[in-house]
Amino acid sequence: MPEIKIGDQLVGDGHPTYIIAEIGVNHNGILEYAFELIDASVRAGVDAVKFQKRTLKDIYPQKYLDNSNVGEKNLNYLLPILQRVELSEKDYHRLVDYCEQKGVTFMCSAFDRESADFVDELGVPAFKVASADMINLPLIDHLTEKGKPIIVSTGMSRMEEVETTVNFLKERGAEFALLHCNSAYPASFPDINLRFMDRLREFGVPVGYSGHERGIAVSTVASALGACIVERHITLDRTMDGPDHAASLEPQGFSKLVRDIRQISQAMGTGKEKFFTMGEILNREVLAKSLVAARDIESGEEVTREMVAVKGPGQGLSPQRYTDLIGRVMERSLEHDEPFLPQDLGQRITLDLEHALPMQWGLVVRFDDYNKAMRLRPNMLEFHFTDKDLNEIYPGDDFDIPLVVHAPEFWGNNLVDLCSFDEAHRKASLELIQKAVYVTRDMAPHFKGKPKMIFHPGAASLDHPIQDRKRLYDNLRRSVEELDFEGIELLPENLPPHPWYFGGQWLTNAFMDTYEIRDFLKSMDLTTCYDTSHHKLYCNWARVDFYEQVEAILPYTTHLHLSDASGLDGEGLQINEGSIDWVRFFEITKNYHGTMIPEIWRGHQRDGEGFIIAINRLSEAYSQAMENVKSKK
Repeated sequence: MPEIKIGDQLVGDGHPTYIIAEIGVNHNGILEYAFELIDASVRAGVDAVKFQKRTLKDIYPQKYLDNSNVGEKNLNYLLPILQRVELSEKDYHRLVDYCEQKGVTFMCSAFDRESADFVDELGVPAFKVASADMINLPLIDHLTEKGKPIIVSTGMSRMEEVETTVNFLKERGAEFALLHCNSAYPASFPDINLRFMDRLREFGVPVGYSGHERGIAVSTVASALGACIVERHITLDRTMDGPDHAASLEPQGFSKLVRDIRQISQAMGTGKEKFFTMGEILNREVLAKSLVAARDIESGEEVTREMVAVKGPGQGLSPQRYTDLIGRVMERSLEHDEPFLPQDLGQRITLDLEHALPMQWGLVVRFDDYNKAMRLRPNMLEFHFTDKDLNEIYPGDDFDIPLVVHAPEFWGNNLVDLCSFDEAHRKASLELIQKAVYVTRDMAPHFKGKPKMIFHPGAASLDHPIQDRKRLYDNLRRSVEELDFEGIELLPENLPPHPWYFGGQWLTNAFMDTYEIRDFLKSMDLTTCYDTSHHKLYCNWARVDFYEQVEAILPYTTHLHLSDASGLDGEGLQINEGSIDWVRFFEITKNYHGTMIPEIWRGHQRDGEGFIIAINRLSEAYSQAMENVKSKK
């Protein structure tokens, strides 16, 4: 898969669109305008801002610089503007410093060798070659010697010229990307020819789009068509005098463009899999149908069409198994409207305890069903509390197994958030978690060893991401320090990027990346509950390596939540029904023998059928992983 690296970001197919705000000369030679344009670009959420640097004496003969009127009309218009707007070298250094303060990448097109050397000294992570210089092989040759990636715009060039430059770059082993471009300002819609990006992809390099059209629609579509880089001009006012303002986007329009491209990038997916999202899972439970008994059915009766109806919710046998069910002899009795189950087709789901993976595996339970779960002989129990459960009293049964408690995630319509900037909300969340600690302490004498209590840190927002992540972690640290959890192993749990709370999608702003989590845990002398589903969703969203991060967090993990995941919010899926390679996972975690539960969505239904399937599949994956480990020795 072709890709280049700009700073710390990989750019290419399969990575988020890299968005460049081309400030160019739209600052009109006024440094304060340049700062304002950087601010507007940062607010929009771009990856980089780009300026231009020229040494005019090296680009144009002196006679034109002395009197541009001796040239053609276009030169007579453009050259005085370029002379007027050129910034000083000191100004460029100030721009670099400002970009660093704002956390955005500084880039700059160089139009000649001297400017290229200067731009290189400024520390740009990549070079940009403007369309006008795509045929300038001496300049490109000079840039390749510096060993940085090169982005080449292909406007105002014939195909054979593009081929010549591409071959030139490949002969020199350069790392480069091509941008499709129409270099009219503004470009006419019939002339843009977006599908030409497909032709450029035949060169086997990342391909993007540099647009000069009016509006945001074309650049947005370019992203949907696979442009891995999108570059657009930004201006404070399109009516300003200058060559690029009319073909530029004002801050509001640029923000909409970035927003749409980011949304499209998320919506495109991989195209390789179909999976349930959390919203679909919730709706399927209510709206989907099951095969049910159309009347009371006695054991020993043969099922006929008249004995079967289709009704919701979708918690029984799928209607797609209708023909499989007809003609079966029932081995149990069903009441009217009771759902048929897989066991009515002869499918017996039993737990293979003899070959279960060597971990202290347990089950998710509540106060009203933990005794029922004990028939599966779990090695531990994990009680999931609601805020109302904290007012109940544990019945008092004694078990010679460890206890894990999961604190409530919300109360009423309020989300537990120990990171909240709202001090009243943080305090209320802290009070709820403290109450969960007290309940855990009361239960502890009835179980074996030191109990564990899991909690969600929070750091969530509904509409906009929170930028001050340091403050989020500082508040979390303060909250933990204020908790009295003596005698309890406190386990913050890693979070997904788009948790589904109260019927809508939220944004998580911290406690997702395991390197960040590891640093926090070390600073607080804590361990964690590591949730594979949450983390895979984060890795899908952030485009980072899931298995590398697993290895990093493992030494700080004392409890596991194991379930599969897919996409950005396909959470809590059954094992092997998402995108996690479980054999590879267990090859990495082969030395972990702590506590764990299969946290499968609705796994408790039908007498824990989902949990049983998960344990069996995890055990198979673990066994295969250990065979692989042995064969590699």
